[in-house]
Amino acid sequence: MIKEKATEERIIVYGRSLGSGFAAELASMNNPKMLILDAPYYSLTKVTGRYMPFMPLSIIMKYPLPTYKWLKYVKCPIHIIHGTNDKLIPFKTSVKLSQIQPKITRLYTVIGGGHKNLNNFESYHKMLGEIINSEPKEVNLEGSSINVNHSGKTKNAKV
Repeated sequence: MIKEKATEERIIVYGRSLGSGFAAELASMNNPKMLILDAPYYSLTKVTGRYMPFMPLSIIMKYPLPTYKWLKYVKCPIHIIHGTNDKLIPFKTSVKLSQIQPKITRLYTVIGGGHKNLNNFESYHKMLGEIINSEPKEVNLEGSSINVNHSGKTKNAKV
């Protein structure tokens, strides 16, 4: 077990794509230094449902790995990296995941990055370096649009 060799404040949990669900679960049950999710999915059932809508995958899948459920229990800083041109797992899933715990989560965007080519982007390597070498900072969200409904639909709006 790695915790016998190193203290948790020295452990970084990293999950890419399918591994993001496992990484989120592992981080939620421990206290690592940070969690890094690279091209994560929101719910594996939803991802597979996009490609095989005719199959009852929720019944077939023994381990649905709901990343979004585990993120609720993570206590360490969460770093999410995702490309804007990801055709397998859309970028919007990372936006949605980043809103689960906005005070401890930061979303890093690789403009033009796809699902399998993020490592070809210099910005990706810079982001990883920044994440790994950074010290956690408290972010003041006062005055930000974090709680603003951007859907354009407002309740009881007077014009």
